[in-house]
Amino acid sequence: MEQKDAIKKGKYPAKNHCARVAEHIAKNLSKSNQQIPSTSVIYLEGQKTILQEDNDEPQPFRQRRSFFYLSGCALPDCHLTYNISTSTLTLFIPPLDPDSVIWSGLPLLPKDALEQYDIDECLTTKDLPAHLSWISKQHPAPTLYIETETSTSLSSILADLHTESSILHPVIDECRVVKDPYEIALIRHANDISTRAHTAVLRAIPTAKNEQDLEATFIASCISSGAKEQAYSGIFGSGENAATLHYQKNDQVSDPPIYVGDSPPVPRARQNLLVDAGAEWSCYCSDVTRTMPLSGTFSAESRAIYSLVQEMQDAAFALLRAGVSWESLHLRAHEVAISGLLKLGILRNGSPEELLKERISVAFFPHGLGHYLGLDTHDTGGNPDHGDQDGMFRYLRIRGEVPEGSVVTVEPGVYFCRFIVEPYLKDERTRGFIDEGVLERFWEVGGVRIEDDVLVTKDGYENLTTAPKGIEEMERIIKGSE
Repeated sequence: MEQKDAIKKGKYPAKNHCARVAEHIAKNLSKSNQQIPSTSVIYLEGQKTILQEDNDEPQPFRQRRSFFYLSGCALPDCHLTYNISTSTLTLFIPPLDPDSVIWSGLPLLPKDALEQYDIDECLTTKDLPAHLSWISKQHPAPTLYIETETSTSLSSILADLHTESSILHPVIDECRVVKDPYEIALIRHANDISTRAHTAVLRAIPTAKNEQDLEATFIASCISSGAKEQAYSGIFGSGENAATLHYQKNDQVSDPPIYVGDSPPVPRARQNLLVDAGAEWSCYCSDVTRTMPLSGTFSAESRAIYSLVQEMQDAAFALLRAGVSWESLHLRAHEVAISGLLKLGILRNGSPEELLKERISVAFFPHGLGHYLGLDTHDTGGNPDHGDQDGMFRYLRIRGEVPEGSVVTVEPGVYFCRFIVEPYLKDERTRGFIDEGVLERFWEVGGVRIEDDVLVTKDGYENLTTAPKGIEEMERIIKGSE
């Protein structure tokens, strides 16, 4: 509660973000011996209200993230300008429309916006053309930094300005990587809400009839905590559905019914439930994955794989600190996976070094270790290389060193996906490394992923995710022991 109250007391630091972006523009220009013009202005247009096709209802609104980053404003149909030389941030909001008030009530007024946002002045969008015309008359000739080509209604005014559209978007993406304390507080709060929702799912498992029951439990918990938006479409995959990395159907029936409390527990045909879901709070995301035993007790095979994935995550955490190469963490997770799969007998006929060289672990851990997190679930600035010919690194969403103050997900996993694994069993070069007899016992495990959101610090990290993830803790919650 204290954390939430602290967030409410302050304003989203929009002007600090504008200043940071302006500074990075100047740095980028200096690399080519250019200087930022003294009369330069940043201009951004927010997301517009868009009606559904053949309908008078609007599409669900989601503010453009770059606009929110420089304004803190999540209202539709807004604009902003930031005068770099005077550090003046001006927000333009829609004017009061009496007809709209009848249906929707009073909108935010300029005087209210000045109180709510970290801005210097607030005008209405009716004032925008005159404002841009005034900018165009400044001397020396100003440069207007824009993200993309903007509204045609403003094209005649913008024609009188020197616009630059190649630098602003990548600069904002770069600036968003390092979070300030206010942003970290928002991500932390989103994680607190997600923790309650994941715990609610654990408690609901004994009575749930299908995956969508558990999805509904998660979303209801988030909404009751004040988070009406999800950071992304949640994954609620039971049994072998958990082997699909971004499973979305969430509609499979759980059979046979579970009887938690029996001794021994009556297992379901589907052993586990993988839940990858996170709340959004004030446009900032959480991204949390837990894998839960549907019977209330992990099977021997599921427990072994879950423990292995925990080891993979712990090994990555041990290396995580500012300046570390993300590739080195990902590689370490694969080394631990290979060691564990050898001990279980799933892998064979090769040393850990040989199996790593052959990239056999990619059959069971095909995705990257994690990604940046912030205004987007897969946040900006990771510089992925999807053309990488090395399958172990192709899907990494972060390349290079991770800076202090960034927030990353650490989400190793081990999956038994027939579509991915079976080609390795048919390939003469790789089939000898996998024991099909042992593997047969693990198909029903589906997939296990554990994902936490962590703040990178100078000497280590801080885990912002507190959702239950210990084997015994989750089993106790499902059985109603706590």
